[in-house]
Amino acid sequence: MDGERIVQLPLFDLFPPEIHPFQVNDDSNMERLVKSVKEYGVREPGIVRPRTGSGYELLCGNRRKRACELAGIDTMPVIIRKLDDHSAILVMVDSNLEQREKLLLSERAQAYRMMMEALDHNGFKGENHTYEIMFERTGIKKSQLFRIIRLTELVAALSDMVDANKLAFNPAVELSYLSQQEQIAVLEAMLKYEVKPSLSQAVRLKKLMQTGELTFDVIDAMMAETKKPPKGEPTGSARYRRFFPPNYSPKQIDEVIVKLLMEWKTGATV
Repeated sequence: MDGERIVQLPLFDLFPPEIHPFQVNDDSNMERLVKSVKEYGVREPGIVRPRTGSGYELLCGNRRKRACELAGIDTMPVIIRKLDDHSAILVMVDSNLEQREKLLLSERAQAYRMMMEALDHNGFKGENHTYEIMFERTGIKKSQLFRIIRLTELVAALSDMVDANKLAFNPAVELSYLSQQEQIAVLEAMLKYEVKPSLSQAVRLKKLMQTGELTFDVIDAMMAETKKPPKGEPTGSARYRRFFPPNYSPKQIDEVIVKLLMEWKTGATV
């Protein structure tokens, strides 16, 4: 912007945004950043806006601020801008998406959601128009953006599993449609049976939820399907799953199969 200039501000005057989806971790990447700051200083200024009262909200540069703290540096170069709340969100999200090399899926999902809401509030009304602008900013198409944003509906524990690659992206998107209580039930069953849902299972859970047939017992039974039998044991009712309604438990499937076999046996001996 015209008239902008870089100023040095003390670190104690810089505060993180009230809602900040991007983590600041003391990891190996931070170690490299600290080393760079010690050798060359902060080469890219942060972006701040004045806070109500005193100090500045650090919209972009929270990792650099932490690196300065670890390097024993008391000030940091920043650019001061006067921004309303929604414009500040767009600056924060755009800058961090551009500058951060690696983001967790949960961070990206929250960032895209904040961007979408800020664009809507700033007058870019209409879903298609908003997603067109987001595509221009991110390079990601509407359908994929929508699916990533869905991850913000996951309970924290499931979101953490996605970040840790312990739950695949596509099943996680389907699970995001379940209520928090249903998601917790899925999580408990996953831990109980030491399994994770397949995409087909997650889709079935979503469909049962939509028809009002999803219960905690159904969730438990469906997760039990995924547990692999000991080596050498037959796979049991799982192989016949496609012939039965999605809410049938393995026990119910076995009962139907046994009944049909008994009827067949009786007929065959007549």
